[in-house]
Amino acid sequence: MTQDSDTGIEAGGFATLTFEREMAAPLTTLWEAWTAPAARAIWAPPSPSVTVEFLEADTRVGGREISLCKAEGHDDVRCECGWLVLEPETRSVNYEVISSGGPQDSAALVTAEFSGTQERSRLVLTVQLSSLAQDMEAGYLQGYGAGLDNLAGVAERTMVLRRVIKAPRPLVWGAWMNAETLPQWWGPDGFSCRTKRIDLRAGGEWVFDMIAPDGTVFPNHHVYHEVRPQERIGYALHWGENGPKHADAWAAFEEMDGATQVTLGMVFSTGEEFREAKGFGAVELGQQTLGKLERLVLSR
Repeated sequence: MTQDSDTGIEAGGFATLTFEREMAAPLTTLWEAWTAPAARAIWAPPSPSVTVEFLEADTRVGGREISLCKAEGHDDVRCECGWLVLEPETRSVNYEVISSGGPQDSAALVTAEFSGTQERSRLVLTVQLSSLAQDMEAGYLQGYGAGLDNLAGVAERTMVLRRVIKAPRPLVWGAWMNAETLPQWWGPDGFSCRTKRIDLRAGGEWVFDMIAPDGTVFPNHHVYHEVRPQERIGYALHWGENGPKHADAWAAFEEMDGATQVTLGMVFSTGEEFREAKGFGAVELGQQTLGKLERLVLSR
């Protein structure tokens, strides 16, 4: 279901805009697609001719997100988002300030309410808009309308794995972001890794072969674009060195009373790739991989 509404607004005025979307994705997955910067960068552009570049992304209460919306022949549009409320899988509230080559064009309070099951989910978005420039209402309706349509597509090809490891976050992070230990546990049970190059920092990469128990070799290439120590990693997955990208991924690390919740998310490049991965057991194999991480951490 798609339903967008508005009240009408002129420059210097106010309006309340409402958007509703129902999606064929679990509630947990929708929440991750809404909040994870790696996923937001994919669905936020309203059209293929627009790209979104994140300059800052701190997804926690009190944190802010700064991005540039870029389109050839137009000034960059700067968006500052400040997170005020983050209630997982229930509600988020943020402020949003938009500017383009000069003073602020608009300010808004954005409230997102989530509901659903492990099969389907629903998002109701309310934007309380204060417009300081002409045509901002139309821009919001078009931008958010297209963005939420994109979000539905992204959520439906996103895979999310979670595991709580009974160890402090520095230990879990250290086992992941360590060139010696990462190859020891990466991959499902019975698989091993053969590293060609590894540089675990923003702008770095890991080029390696994952080797199945029967000797089958699967070339892999991870390209890291975000590393926030002990908080989040963002990277792209390629089929072998300089091969085609098949997913954008992130790993998030959250403290939980002395334990660490690890969330591994992947937005597959196409719905077909998502269905193929799910069909051959990627969820179960991914949990095996996180299980190997857990065993390594607890053995230390």
